[in-house]
Amino acid sequence: MIASPTVENYLKAIYLGGAGAAPPRRLMPMGQLASALGVAPGTATTMVKTLAESGLVEYEPYAGVTLTKAGKRLAALVLRRHRLVELFLVRVMGYSWDEVHEEAEHLEHVVSDRLIDRIDEMLGRPEADPHGDPIPNSDGLVKAQDAQTLLSCPLHTPVTVTRVIDQDKSFLRFIEGHHLKPGESIEVEHRDPASDSVRVRGKNDERITIGTRAASKLLVQVARVVVLLAALAGAASAQDATAPGTPAPFAITDNSMLVEEAFNQDRGVVQNIFQVGVSEQHEWVTAFTQEWPLFGHRNQISYTLTYESLGDASGFTDTQLHYRFQIRDESAHGPAIAPRVSVFLPTGDSARALGEGHPSWQMNLPISKQFGDFYVHWNAGFTHSPAAEVEGREWNLLAISGGTSVIWRMRPMLHLMFESVALSDEEVDNGSTVRTPSVVMSPAVRGGWNIGDAQLVLGLGVPITRGGGESSAALITYFSYELPFKK
Repeated sequence: MIASPTVENYLKAIYLGGAGAAPPRRLMPMGQLASALGVAPGTATTMVKTLAESGLVEYEPYAGVTLTKAGKRLAALVLRRHRLVELFLVRVMGYSWDEVHEEAEHLEHVVSDRLIDRIDEMLGRPEADPHGDPIPNSDGLVKAQDAQTLLSCPLHTPVTVTRVIDQDKSFLRFIEGHHLKPGESIEVEHRDPASDSVRVRGKNDERITIGTRAASKLLVQVARVVVLLAALAGAASAQDATAPGTPAPFAITDNSMLVEEAFNQDRGVVQNIFQVGVSEQHEWVTAFTQEWPLFGHRNQISYTLTYESLGDASGFTDTQLHYRFQIRDESAHGPAIAPRVSVFLPTGDSARALGEGHPSWQMNLPISKQFGDFYVHWNAGFTHSPAAEVEGREWNLLAISGGTSVIWRMRPMLHLMFESVALSDEEVDNGSTVRTPSVVMSPAVRGGWNIGDAQLVLGLGVPITRGGGESSAALITYFSYELPFKK
């Protein structure tokens, strides 16, 4: 079934009605669904049966409807688009938080996943929209919220408003006018069941009495350490993405030359990387890497093909296959982390020194974090060759590496870089293994251009290697072309 706006609206309504919640499964009554969508019960039932035939919902006559796993994911992605659009309209376009819901209702059906992923990246991968509603990630997963309403939170205890569960404009204006927006610190002083009222003390010791219905729509957290994203605190002032104290996102992020970044490809985007290195002895190596997202941003697969010209031998060397998992995305509270595992297939001619002649594998842990106009990437890893053939016998060899890359943004798309890598190779010498340490330091520069939905990046580096009491220099050129492979 094509995910039309009508289908998406039904899935979203069922999700928000509770059918998307974790077990025990909750069925949404058909009358409630029809009311939420403003249609007749018979119309809702007919559509739900069609959705059930498509495997998006499970329908039980006279009981209700719930989402299947596929339906839940589609519904979550619709909410992701809706809530990121709301936050973009508030933070970048200057809308107030009480007028973005209707705009997002229209835009959620027409914006592409490509655009949404770019908005998500530009806003710093936020976890909540201007109303505090959680934003699903690119895989449709939502971070659990530990919150209470004003009807159940402790009395006389400072709490932080985290979410407003109502999109009515007049209600949102009321909340804003009495300083009850997400991010505000308040206390519940008294609850009166007889009058269905709750008295709250808020900003500047202002006291306000609200009804229990309104109190049930305000979610709070007790822990003081819970801090909402800057989007929540800045919704009233409609600050832009480069407001003071908020680092502007880098326009170029995943284009280092020696030290790997912890950023997987966005959904629907492929990156092509071509590098050429030339040594002082006029020997050269070229490498082509292509990176693809696998079922979304969380998983990435890639491969590397290498061609070398060393002395009298020229040709392709061993083929590399890579898988990287995004453990966490970068946020204001922590770095991006994306470990990678690679397999080296002995496809080169080892007799001509074009390959190792045996399979090996590699683990690497990239960590990335922005600090204002600087980006820092850290790497640590190893390469294991369990059956290396040296001097007529097999050896179990392990090479260890670690690296750091510091990138300074001179201009939005012009960066100076300094990369350094420390290596400790295990080699065989006269029937025993020895370790050979070396250090590579490389000053570099990179620049880029956005061409429609694509991005072109060029780079130039001068890696200097020091090891075994000797130093050598080389020149490395970098070319990247990143573009969407689907709309």
